[in-house]
Amino acid sequence: MKVAKWCAMFVVVALLAGCKPKEPASETKPTETAKTETPAPAAPPVETKPAAPEAAPAPAAAPAPAAKPGNLLKPSTLHEKAPDQYEVKFTTTRGDFTVQVTRAWSPLGADRFYNLVKGHFYDGGAFFRVVPGFVVQFGISAKPAVSAAWKHAEFADDPVTQTNKRGALSFATAGPNTRTTQIFINLKDNPRLDGMGFSPFAVVEGNGMNVVEMMYEGYGDAAGPNQDQIEKQGTPYLKKGWPKLDYIVSAAIVEAPAAAAPDHKAPATPKKVQ
Repeated sequence: MKVAKWCAMFVVVALLAGCKPKEPASETKPTETAKTETPAPAAPPVETKPAAPEAAPAPAAAPAPAAKPGNLLKPSTLHEKAPDQYEVKFTTTRGDFTVQVTRAWSPLGADRFYNLVKGHFYDGGAFFRVVPGFVVQFGISAKPAVSAAWKHAEFADDPVTQTNKRGALSFATAGPNTRTTQIFINLKDNPRLDGMGFSPFAVVEGNGMNVVEMMYEGYGDAAGPNQDQIEKQGTPYLKKGWPKLDYIVSAAIVEAPAAAAPDHKAPATPKKVQ
């Protein structure tokens, strides 16, 4: 009996041991790298203005007065068409010289130059870049407010119909269709500039290049002033750092001499000599 009892107990223990659940083998999970996602840029804030209350219609306002012509702070008011030919006299710290403009060479350039001169834009400005054997450059206003007004007054390119020979004037650019106010005078024949889109519109007359070639050239390109700072600070910036630069005292349209009035006097009555 005892033997049978012990056998039965052994069987029960064995069965219980067989029913114990297996421990799962440890599983190594792949490491997941966190995804870095660049957030989308925030939308610009929108300002919502309250709707205006309904009101009785106001009486028609009187038309605004037309803009005063020749206002350098408003480039849109300086848009006259230039004459077919005209002359501009430069009075400078080195002497005087005159340029002759031919509109057919570069119509848009001739028009812009005409309006700038009539508005006295160039008066007081410096020949801020003089590169020996290359160019003399000018055309940044002496007044920062004026420079700011014209900084983005760009106008389209003209076809190149003339060559950048010694004495020719062309507008400087920062790329296609970016002409504004800056101009250079060629100190020698620079035909390579023709292929770069620089369109001459005028030429220095007579012995005027003798004056142009006297502009102070000691600073060159390497030691010259920064154009952005000239625009922002004006003449004081130049006087402090580059005291030897030469300046335009004035630039003015040369008025054509008035035609002589015809003589309508009656012919003298012949007198009989006694």
